[in-house]
Amino acid sequence: MKAIAILCCLLLLACASTSAQAPTPSGQARPPEASGAVAEKLKALEERIRALEAEVQSLRAAQAQSAPAPGMNASGPSAEAPMAAPAAVTPAPTPTGSGQAGAAQLPNYGGAAAMSKVLNPDISVIGNFLGAVGRNRVRQLPVLNLSETEVGFQAIVDPYARADIFISLTPEGVDVEEAYLTFTSLPGGLLAKVGKMRSAFGKVNTMHTHVLPWTDRPLVTENLLGGDEGLSDAGLSVSRIFAGPKELFLEATAQVYRGEAADVFATTRQQDVTVVGHLRGYKDLSESTNLDLGFSYARGYNDAAPDLVTNLYGVDATLRWKPLRRAIYNSFIARTEFIWSNREEIPSRQRAFGFYTSGEYRMNRRWTVGGRYDRSERAREASLVDSGFSAILTYWPSEFSQVRGQYRFARYAEKQDANELRFQFLFVLGAHGAHPF
Repeated sequence: MKAIAILCCLLLLACASTSAQAPTPSGQARPPEASGAVAEKLKALEERIRALEAEVQSLRAAQAQSAPAPGMNASGPSAEAPMAAPAAVTPAPTPTGSGQAGAAQLPNYGGAAAMSKVLNPDISVIGNFLGAVGRNRVRQLPVLNLSETEVGFQAIVDPYARADIFISLTPEGVDVEEAYLTFTSLPGGLLAKVGKMRSAFGKVNTMHTHVLPWTDRPLVTENLLGGDEGLSDAGLSVSRIFAGPKELFLEATAQVYRGEAADVFATTRQQDVTVVGHLRGYKDLSESTNLDLGFSYARGYNDAAPDLVTNLYGVDATLRWKPLRRAIYNSFIARTEFIWSNREEIPSRQRAFGFYTSGEYRMNRRWTVGGRYDRSERAREASLVDSGFSAILTYWPSEFSQVRGQYRFARYAEKQDANELRFQFLFVLGAHGAHPF
């Protein structure tokens, strides 16, 4: 642009020099020596103009090679486009110089079409196809079933908040799995959420179905936390991360919910809210190994009677081994979770306990093997105990799909044994944000 400005100035000087050759008002011509000096100056100016034209052409060629496509400059037309007249409406065609022959044929992705996508959220679709063969007379699954399709919408609302919405489509109907607003710029290092969300009780309850390393949820989740739906309701959440002793990072979370949660909590009055508290500790044991510990508490009213409550207590632990240089080829994760339920009922309260423990080892980039053991009493009748174990094999064609097989044995309290082979196909479309670590 600087070279073009210099060129324009020189043209003006040339015009001024030409006017100097015009006859004087008296009609007398200028002396011959003056005309010769003007001719020399014009010749020098012409040579300078040719040099500047060559420099401008070289600059245009260099800019065309570095630019992604013509017209993609966010601040306006690209520098290599010729300047149009002020009254022109249609942009002038891009010159096809020696350095622009290839660039001129590229499609133009700028303009109104690109700007219209700026305000759209990130959209994703996750399909979860599940099948089962074998025998399970207590909790039988369909032989083939698209168990869930999750549609996600995620976007930054403004510099102070972001929104996450997940719609779950199942054979039973359409449901809002989660829809909440996160305030990220609160004073005191606080993080707040408002909307419908999974409560921060333990580990498995916070996970969406497609994130689980198994085809099902552990028995303790089904018996004490409401199964797939889990502790999920409309409410408020406030959390804060702070440093603890000996390089331990702590996260404290306090939540208040409306009071409805699957088969666990129920509300009949406006003041029958549910409260949840969670304290999480994280520590790096080495460069490749870390430990995650959590303590959870939840209290809410149940459906036995208007003033009867259920108290839940939980302890979870996760050990991860992921070498930095080989993380996509070799890793190991061990999980365990213990949950106690204290449910007030008539004539007596029910105290139930359950747990699971699991491990997954990634053998290489594509294959992962794992196992899980379950044991849990039932919340409404603690004398009934279910137990079982699973063996899991997962194949990863890519980061956007999974194929999983799981052999599952369960011994239910009804003296019924279940032997099943479950298989799962997961696929992801679009931009799906990472879930909490």
